[in-house]
Amino acid sequence: QVQLAESGGGSVQAGGSLRLSCAASSAMYSSHCMGWFRQAPGKEREGVAAIYTGYTGGGSTYYADSVKGRFTISQDNAKNTVYLQMNSLKPEDTAMYYCAASWSPFMTDIQALGAFKRGEVNYWGQGTQVTVSS
Repeated sequence: QVQLAESGGGSVQAGGSLRLSCAASSAMYSSHCMGWFRQAPGKEREGVAAIYTGYTGGGSTYYADSVKGRFTISQDNAKNTVYLQMNSLKPEDTAMYYCAASWSPFMTDIQALGAFKRGEVNYWGQGTQVTVSS
């Protein structure tokens, strides 16, 4: 069982930046995806960003259209940690942000990221609140 612990949420004014971190309790040696979802009150959950690591490495990424050019996902495999750098934040980015991870055996990066985006994940974090004021 892998546990995910998020940190880095908070309150910021529009145009500001935040960096979220998600630390996994153990290394995910097999092919997998890690990334972020968000959910605002009264809205559906949205896959924000994800990064794929295959058997021979990887690094393919996915971003929701709403965050492209503003958010960047990265990972530090030595620390079993994924980061989400959020720049140029907007009030509509206000939401609870959840880290998630999925095993992706026998999948290409495109297949794995597609499955992740659909919410087909194995592990969830507890969430961290991001509030952006205008």
